[in-house]
Amino acid sequence: MSNTRHVPVMLRRCLDLLAPALERPGATVVDCTLGLGGHSEALLTRFPEARLIALDRDTEALRLSAERLAPFGERATLVHAVYDELPQVLDRLGVPRVQGVLFDLGVSSMQLDEADRGFAYAQDAPLDMRMDQTTGISAAEVLNTYPPADLVRILRAYGEEKQAKRIVSAVVREREREPFTTSARLVDLIRDALPQAAKRTGGNPAKRTFQALRIEVNGELSVLERAVPAAVSALALHGRIAVLSYQSLEDRLVKQVLAAGAATTAPPGLPVVPEQYQPRLRLLTRGAELPSDEEVAENRRAAPARLRGAERIREDAR
Repeated sequence: MSNTRHVPVMLRRCLDLLAPALERPGATVVDCTLGLGGHSEALLTRFPEARLIALDRDTEALRLSAERLAPFGERATLVHAVYDELPQVLDRLGVPRVQGVLFDLGVSSMQLDEADRGFAYAQDAPLDMRMDQTTGISAAEVLNTYPPADLVRILRAYGEEKQAKRIVSAVVREREREPFTTSARLVDLIRDALPQAAKRTGGNPAKRTFQALRIEVNGELSVLERAVPAAVSALALHGRIAVLSYQSLEDRLVKQVLAAGAATTAPPGLPVVPEQYQPRLRLLTRGAELPSDEEVAENRRAAPARLRGAERIREDAR
């Protein structure tokens, strides 16, 4: 697996959004989703004075990135952690505030490209889907052990799958016959379970189910729900955050946190808004920014990307 295949999404735009905060002397930037280190390498290159702290839950990604970022020496600190552990990581490193935070959510190229991880529905593999293979339950365990009602809820909530009930009743019938172990069997089952009309739209019919299982296995939305507010709290005054998400559930969550930070919290009807109710964030993107057509043509994984950014404009009331 070479690094050359990994093309960081919306790279220049992410760097431009963070630049005003990272061009200051002594700036520290956190890459919450290190992956194969594409964004991190670009941050260290473009901001030669900046220090980088990079997090990833995937030990293999950390190993590969450590090689890639070795030339930057002491400027890069790599940490095995999930991104909602950001406050504890900063605390441990003795870093009270940071100037920049970047999230590139979703599955890393490496996880999709390495067949045996079970993320991709296009190839047969063990149904694992854990981003950190040292802990937690696999996708196979979810499919084989969860009560039907929970499976339906997960497919609907995390996969926005309209045919959740049909798929789950087929899963339950099949798992009694023989537990699920590989992705191909699940893909075939979904194909057979769906009505003709549902198969004609939106790419591979297994896509939504695989997304839902991945989010459940890795607790992605609950992690994100804690991580984005924690990242905003870690920003120094005039620090900036940029978040790339790849599906509507993530994007909605990010939007809510940033919009809440950019709104006044004053009770309605006050003639003058006191300092403690003033917004603490200024939005840097109008809605979510999308990748250019050229970028999507070059890197199809960029297609669903949505980028949002904000700047810290007020300290928390002490």
